[in-house]
Amino acid sequence: MPAYTVREWDKLTYGAGAEQIPDSHANRLAALAARSAFAGHGGNGVLEHGRHALRARGVVGILAAGDVSLEILPKIDVAPGETLDHQNAAIRKRLVHMLAVALDLKIDLGVITDLAWQRETLLEILIRIFCNKLTEALRKGMPRRYVTRDEDLSVLRGQLDITRQFTRHAVDPSRLACRFDLLSEDTPLNRIMKAAVVRLARLSRRTTNQQRLRELAFVYADITEEPVSALRWDQVVIDRTNRSWQELFAMARLFLQDRYQTTTGGVGEGTAMLFEMNALFEEYVGRLTARALAGTGLTVSLQAGRLFCLSAQDSGRALFQTKPDILIRQGGTVTHVIDTKWKRISARIDDPKQGVSQTDVYQMMAYAQLYRAPRMTLLYPHHPGLGAEDAVQARYRITGHSTTLETASIDVSNSSQMLAKLRGLVIGETNPSLTEAETFNQNAST
Repeated sequence: MPAYTVREWDKLTYGAGAEQIPDSHANRLAALAARSAFAGHGGNGVLEHGRHALRARGVVGILAAGDVSLEILPKIDVAPGETLDHQNAAIRKRLVHMLAVALDLKIDLGVITDLAWQRETLLEILIRIFCNKLTEALRKGMPRRYVTRDEDLSVLRGQLDITRQFTRHAVDPSRLACRFDLLSEDTPLNRIMKAAVVRLARLSRRTTNQQRLRELAFVYADITEEPVSALRWDQVVIDRTNRSWQELFAMARLFLQDRYQTTTGGVGEGTAMLFEMNALFEEYVGRLTARALAGTGLTVSLQAGRLFCLSAQDSGRALFQTKPDILIRQGGTVTHVIDTKWKRISARIDDPKQGVSQTDVYQMMAYAQLYRAPRMTLLYPHHPGLGAEDAVQARYRITGHSTTLETASIDVSNSSQMLAKLRGLVIGETNPSLTEAETFNQNAST
């Protein structure tokens, strides 16, 4: 199966060369991308289907159409001296970690070899992690729960369903309409796990993953197979009896639903698992900010606030609700509003505005008016063009307000300093011992 890799905002030219893609493959992938929910008006939101090249945009993930696949990786700067394979491996590792933080997954990235990060696509790596976790969980037993069954039996079991008895068996009293509880493995949770195994078996192209998925499908042979649209997510209850399945449930949702991504499929269409980097970056930074500020007396709320910009004079109806990415409160008072933006800003020496969009500034001015916070931050991913990493890039005073608006950057490739940098950004304090790995493991084990 031909597999291609490109980074967001980069191009993949048409042709038969080593770093090119044939027109026929490009056409199929572009057609699949155009059907994504992220395609937008004109269908170019995922891939720009140009005359000479495919150009990736701000969406990452996997597109698979027939016998060809395209992996889109985020534009994260890594060690410049490394080979392309090593750079892509480092980016895959960071992306998987971002997904783990956003979904509250405990993933030991160290169990995956450097060779696997280089040779396997993002999808195959996620499938491998899922198979490993599911196999380990099944060794301890498949979760079961009591389900209500309605059956017509020759002897009474449980309770007699009077209504069904006298409507269905009025002339045949030898059959009893029974209703009873049965401890069963055919539960909504196990049906979701089976659906994930079935879908991944169709997507995977790695021999080892295919073998693992066939083994798992055999284990789930007696579980009812349902289409994804019929799965009862609302009936899954994670409690103390099945707490160990919480991460697998989240991973199944990752493969089957559209929390951060969109998945499309169908006969002759192919399958896409795509992640909008804006949403993923927002959730990733928000969760890490909450961890970084634990124990400081500050509380962190994600997508909260929800104040309205306007109210109609005639009806009083509230309009244009706001949802700042991150609200930081002290004693119930909002002290800091952070809005994340997955885009590159320029150095001040190149552009006094740093490439910050006017729309983003207007948005922060609205937040300043509504939330009365003394400090507002637009937070972007760091890149070498900004020079040595410094959390705050520039500070401004909002006209007519005492509020300070600042632009800041955070290096998502520097995992060891993420928590310390975020803590320093908010409260001006850095703790070298506060590493992302330590805090992540601590939170995952509690």
